[in-house]
Amino acid sequence: MAAYRYRAMNPRGRVVSGQIEAINLVDLEMRLRRMDLDFINGSPRSGRQWSPAGDVSRRERINFCFHLEQLLRAGVPILEGLGDLRDSITDPRFRAIVAGLIESIEGGRTLSQAMAAHPEAFGRVFVSLVRAGEDTGRLPEVLHNLSESLKWEDELASHTRKLVIYPAIVATIVLVVTGFMMIYLVPQMASFFQMTGNRLPAQTVLLIAVSRLFVGYWWALAGVPVAALLALRVLVRSRPSARYRFDALKLAVPVAGAILRKIVLARVAGVLAMMYSSGIPLIDAVRATSEVAGNSVIRTGLLRAGELMSEGQNVTAAFEATGLFPPLVLRMLRVGQSTAALDTALANVSYFYNRDVREAIEKLQAVVEPALTLVLGMLLLWVMLAVLGPIYDIIARLKF
Repeated sequence: MAAYRYRAMNPRGRVVSGQIEAINLVDLEMRLRRMDLDFINGSPRSGRQWSPAGDVSRRERINFCFHLEQLLRAGVPILEGLGDLRDSITDPRFRAIVAGLIESIEGGRTLSQAMAAHPEAFGRVFVSLVRAGEDTGRLPEVLHNLSESLKWEDELASHTRKLVIYPAIVATIVLVVTGFMMIYLVPQMASFFQMTGNRLPAQTVLLIAVSRLFVGYWWALAGVPVAALLALRVLVRSRPSARYRFDALKLAVPVAGAILRKIVLARVAGVLAMMYSSGIPLIDAVRATSEVAGNSVIRTGLLRAGELMSEGQNVTAAFEATGLFPPLVLRMLRVGQSTAALDTALANVSYFYNRDVREAIEKLQAVVEPALTLVLGMLLLWVMLAVLGPIYDIIARLKF
């Protein structure tokens, strides 16, 4: 199917436009009619193919899972429930995806099979959980678990943004202030100091040298970091070995690396608990969960654990062999395995890491803010001493 641009009229009489995939203009008109839109005109989109799935936000998926769960618990047939959801969605991209789900189900596919056709909106783990919910008759419960998992990821992203915003603001202020002083203020003061002919203290000489470096090589100071980051990004994306080393380096960073490891393991344990409790075989669940790890080191460890389990080792021994989990977590898994409550043990592991992540982020935020303020203050103090010291000497000699 090709991507089509369209203009249509909604039930309120308002003209709307967007993009949707269709076979031809007739199919486009039928798809828009199912979305309660009256077709006005449309044309194929030239150039690169457009895929709406990649722009689906986490919030949209949370609302989708929550509302579909409530509708199914109320006994509403899935087609009617999806139709109600489609009519209430304001995002045209996700609205088109839900309309595609309805068409696929009307054509004889299951919900999980329909979702599998949109891998960027519904990943492999999402589809596997929905399929397990369909097979076991526990689809509302699975949708509830997915909604809670997505909410946790959204809350974690919110905490991370709060942690980053203040340092980013302070770092920007430091860069702006430093650039202004080094490029504009210090050169003027240096000219004045040279005219006096007095001997300058060491901190003033160092400040003038740094200022000359900024003035003469500002393009390199600004361009080299950007070029290095772009080159690193290309290298990491193009070479799996470089990606693995970079992910290992991120886990080894003091403080931040430990928090990142806990975040990844909390996600892994939570998803694994959902998949196992939904009836998915443990080995398949471990292999599928490795795709949501987001870190090559931990992903490799999970795949290794899956291989060991397929060779006959129990889950505790397999997870211990990866070297990813601390002894306390392994003990929790061992108890869960011996009591036939492995899903509960995995959920407890996820809770254990979630709590640690929240506490670690709060502590880090409490340390980062004053530390950056101190850095900014020390920078300004250094400049003031380097500039005002010689000026004070000149004034003192004039009084004498």
